Amino acid sequence: MAVPRPGAYNRAMHIGIDSRLPYYQMGGISQYTLHLLPALAALDGENRYSVGHSRKETRTLQPAAANFGRINLWTPCHHRLERWALAAELLPRGCDVWHSPDFIPPAGGARRRIITVHDLNFLYYPQYLTAGSRRYYAAQIRWAVRAADHIAADSEHTRQDLLARLGVPPEKVTTIPLAANPRYQAAVPAGAVAQTLAEYNLPRGFVLFVGTLEPRKNVPALLHAYARMRQGGGPDVPLLLVGGKGWLYEQIFATIGELGLGDRVHHLAGVGDAALAHLYHAAGVLALPSHYEGFGLPPLEAMHCGCPVIVSDRASLPEVVGPAGRQLPPDDIDAWAHALEQVLTDSAQRAAMIQAGYQQAARFTWERTAQATLALYQA
Repeated sequence: MAVPRPGAYNRAMHIGIDSRLPYYQMGGISQYTLHLLPALAALDGENRYSVGHSRKETRTLQPAAANFGRINLWTPCHHRLERWALAAELLPRGCDVWHSPDFIPPAGGARRRIITVHDLNFLYYPQYLTAGSRRYYAAQIRWAVRAADHIAADSEHTRQDLLARLGVPPEKVTTIPLAANPRYQAAVPAGAVAQTLAEYNLPRGFVLFVGTLEPRKNVPALLHAYARMRQGGGPDVPLLLVGGKGWLYEQIFATIGELGLGDRVHHLAGVGDAALAHLYHAAGVLALPSHYEGFGLPPLEAMHCGCPVIVSDRASLPEVVGPAGRQLPPDDIDAWAHALEQVLTDSAQRAAMIQAGYQQAARFTWERTAQATLALYQA
């Protein structure tokens, strides 16, 4: 699709952005929404924006800009009648464009509807989702991609999935990559990193995994690779798993016990952005052997922080890390064990990966994401 440059539309528009999800769940889609809003405000002072909050939301999510306002919406996220109820709520608002960052648009209520599709995990790997999430997305996605006037995809891999799996016309989907939280691009004092390490009783140079503990993240394979590295005489550093317990996570902790890694593998949940940035700066390597990722923010965050990354060669992860990271088949345990040892012990390779990581991460900014998104609104 040929997307016009910002400013090509001949009058100011009224743009609505659905920001109800952060009230219910502060996951990746909510983070995407909350970072996109200020980036749009910094870029666009002409169009009028209405940021749709849950009526129960006590926070102010919209930017403090004159052209950004708040609307409270009664329709709850992921309700079985959501698309019709939301359409009825929006109809009096008179939006030229309504953007739904969470896949499913309302059935009407705006002149044009744009959706962001982050991945098709629920179609390719339904076994990796909760039954509720699988039913909600899988039951509506075919209707959603037909009803939407245009679709933004986080990665080219997701765009190609939409074309191949759902038969969406190529001109209807635009790839708009995400970016990392700006916090991970900021300089971090060495003393702050040392304080966080002391708080968690961790040395520098550990193996780090970041993500929700769920089957598609393939954590048991990482545990086996880590155990094999240590058995082969690799560096005796701990493995740190950072992320909340999602679903079907029991196998992870069972594997830790089976491999006798109880004193070497640590799990941390509820880690804030500041502490996570410190952990990225202190880690020897980030390892993400996922079977599927719609985008993959942890590798991007890690590269901003000077942490080398090893990822699986599946889905969108190769797009994110590019030539800066090692890419391996997710279930090749020997390859992962060898790569972990190499990155942790080869100082020249580490230095090259860190420098390449900075360059690769710099390609992804919220300014660029907002520019492409605004162009899509105007198209």
